[in-house]
Amino acid sequence: MPDNNGVSASARTVLVAGAANVGVGIAKAVAGLISGSAAMLAEAAHSVADTASQLLLFTALRRSDRPPHGRHPFGHGKERYVWSLLAAAFTFVVGAGFSIAHGVVTISGGAYTGDYLASYIVLVVAFGLEGGALVRSLRQVRGEARRSRTPPRRFLRLTADTTVRAVVMEDSAALVGLVIAALGLGLSQLTGRVLWDGLASVAIGLLLLVIATVLARNNMSLLVGRAVPDRVHTAIHDELAALPTVHRVDTLLTMQLGPDDILVAAKLDFRDEASAAEIEAAAAEAERRLCARHPGIRHVFLDPTRSAAPPRSGDAQ
Repeated sequence: MPDNNGVSASARTVLVAGAANVGVGIAKAVAGLISGSAAMLAEAAHSVADTASQLLLFTALRRSDRPPHGRHPFGHGKERYVWSLLAAAFTFVVGAGFSIAHGVVTISGGAYTGDYLASYIVLVVAFGLEGGALVRSLRQVRGEARRSRTPPRRFLRLTADTTVRAVVMEDSAALVGLVIAALGLGLSQLTGRVLWDGLASVAIGLLLLVIATVLARNNMSLLVGRAVPDRVHTAIHDELAALPTVHRVDTLLTMQLGPDDILVAAKLDFRDEASAAEIEAAAAEAERRLCARHPGIRHVFLDPTRSAAPPRSGDAQ
């Protein structure tokens, strides 16, 4: 929902996460170059990937909010999933690719300059900044989960707002990546072997690989045309079946066109005695009820159908 300045909560969350990543990424790169640490450079690549991802997600938010028109009568909600898919691909190629490749090179024959202090300072500061960004994104998730009367974990798993899911997962991965980098640095310093630093870089790359894969699969599912969650589907079915003139809901199809944009199409078997006027009134009442109970429903298409007449005695079987 946009605030008084016309900026949605999702957009603010993306901007805060992006701002944190810019400064942190520069500091990680400098510390990595000073120390020669593969894990620190992997974390710098991690921040670069996250920053680019935030820019793509912000683009997704702005472009998907455009109103519908003649050539796009259902709006541009699905464009959010296109840009979010590109963000996941960027994380996969740049973040994971660089981290794993550089880690392997370091394991094969890397060397330190021996200056660990700058890296430790950057890791501590980065942990504070990334932690603050994660707290903000989790606060948004809890608020939206409360409004939808859904536990936060379930909301995060089922939400069609891919930008919120991406920010939470990326911020969580950022904290885990910092811990992995710190362990790699510490073990390398204690043992004098760069093996641990290289392994930490590979581990960070694998972490980014998992995050990018999960986000890409979710966006692909929504692009193809995912139905609403089962709980919402059941509620819509019950609302339609409760109409006085409806005998049975033959078919119910739903599609998530955007985070707050749901399409509902149903075939309704009306009672035989229902008149055309009663069917029209029931259709209008159905749309009113559904939109009132589920604000995300923007399009309702109902197709009245009649039950097949039972065969008369004497007809051929």
